[in-house]
Amino acid sequence: MARQFERDRPRLRAVAYRILGSLSEADDALQEAWLRADRADTSGVDNPSGWLTTVVARVCLNLLRTRDTRREEPLDDGARTRVAGTGPDPAEEAQLVEEVGIALLIVLDTLGPAERLAFVLHDMFDVPFDDIAAMLDKTPAATRQLASRARRRVRGVPAPAADLPRRRRAVDAYLAATRGGDFDALVALLHPDVVLHADAAVVPTPEPFAVSGVEPVARGAMASMARARFTGAVLVDGRVGLAMAEHGRLRVVLRFDFAADGRITGIDVIAEPARLNELDITGIG
Repeated sequence: MARQFERDRPRLRAVAYRILGSLSEADDALQEAWLRADRADTSGVDNPSGWLTTVVARVCLNLLRTRDTRREEPLDDGARTRVAGTGPDPAEEAQLVEEVGIALLIVLDTLGPAERLAFVLHDMFDVPFDDIAAMLDKTPAATRQLASRARRRVRGVPAPAADLPRRRRAVDAYLAATRGGDFDALVALLHPDVVLHADAAVVPTPEPFAVSGVEPVARGAMASMARARFTGAVLVDGRVGLAMAEHGRLRVVLRFDFAADGRITGIDVIAEPARLNELDITGIG
């Protein structure tokens, strides 16, 4: 079983990362799964790879169910962990984000533990519903419904606005300019009367604040370059927006208002846990 675990480690780590969305938690889950496997009587196991996948999935499910405070951690926890040198390699995590897709990780973080497990195991790793049902203590039919609901949220539903494609292009351009530090490109996307509103948890500050004018708003966006690589386009309450999920946790959401010419007139930056929990976030179909 030890040899099998090492052969399967890359796949097991991929399973854990997609379920948890955090590289450090995925590595912790693998360590716990190995401790369980090492103590177990595996003499009757016919499919070692499948059995190890089940063990890892059960550990991840327990971790998801204990995330009662997952959106109440300070925004800069991840940064402090990296400074302390105890967190995962930021470059490796950024590479995994690119491979999996930040928008997918963001939407997965809005799912319940059972929905997330059912979707990841079945849709990403072809685990049969019968096997997943046993992990969740549900019927295969109920498990299929969980995966179906998760799939609808991940795939999203096109917003009714006729100009969704144009707004999607503007939001994508905003994200690209922020990631690349292209101040001039960002300025070109903003309306002269643009106003940015941010709640108290964004910086954080004692009170919510507002910034108006093209250059002040653009400078504020440039200050978020480090977060931009963990940011992706999603639908926020049916409107195209951006969401940031560092280490697999939804941290910040940006909602946009647009002028008739397509330029951005308003940006609402949301980071307070209570406000984040009220948002309906789905993929863009």
